[in-house]
Amino acid sequence: MTADPQQTPSSRAATAFAGLHRAGEPLLLPNAWDHASARALAGQGFPAVGTTSLGVAAAAGLPDGTAATREETLRLAVALGSEPFLLSVDAEGGFSDDPDEVAEFARELYTVGAVGINLEDGLGPATRHAAKIAAVKRAAPGLFVNARTDTHWLGDGDGTLARLDAYQQEGADGVFVPGLTDPRGIEALVRRLEVPLNVLYAPGGPPVARLAGIGVRRVSLGSLLYRRALGAALEAAADVRAGRTPTGATPSYDDVAGLAAPGHAAGRGPTTEWIQPTAARIAAAGPDM
Repeated sequence: MTADPQQTPSSRAATAFAGLHRAGEPLLLPNAWDHASARALAGQGFPAVGTTSLGVAAAAGLPDGTAATREETLRLAVALGSEPFLLSVDAEGGFSDDPDEVAEFARELYTVGAVGINLEDGLGPATRHAAKIAAVKRAAPGLFVNARTDTHWLGDGDGTLARLDAYQQEGADGVFVPGLTDPRGIEALVRRLEVPLNVLYAPGGPPVARLAGIGVRRVSLGSLLYRRALGAALEAAADVRAGRTPTGATPSYDDVAGLAAPGHAAGRGPTTEWIQPTAARIAAAGPDM
């Protein structure tokens, strides 16, 4: 695909992000909870990074899924939107039941550099969620809207296809069904959808290669990395208390200090070595993008 010379940098980045949702080679999206975790993940070669609402909420001492972290989510997006990787933001249900308010929040995200937004229905009325999606696409047409249904996360799966169909008809660029891990169920959904299907990686579920083979085009890690980081911290503390030397990968002080925003990095951290230039990130998303 040849880039449109009239596209803005934001629209080119959004196009690049959409292009990462490939059949046979799904986007593996790691989810960060702060500036350091996002830059560290980008430094490992991930062209796109998402945020995790649980991680953002827990780090701020707030409950997840209750629309309590609007400001924290926007603040993180402001910090990450100018970084040289593609950013998708987990915005719970948009922090409002009013489609216009959700659309305004999405517009703010796009303005500060986000290329994607994840919106969950929480098993609320499908018509309300569809209205949010339509409003977001009017306010920020270039923003990749990943419409999540919680039919498998909070329910028994009933009504999944009807909800997803309503969301894609209102302009969703992709759909997300966390909690669905059965390969046959996933494959059946893929055959019925017009937009990319996103699933949540489950340690006991199908590996990424299997998901790729049945048509999934995006695999999110959700809160897994945040929870694993907490687990590693607890294990290290327990090891020291028990007289053992902690094991596992441990970045140096300078490595972590080097994850500060450009112009604020301290020590000798490999800030420029860990992060590729923005143009290279976009180029990596696809030929001639």
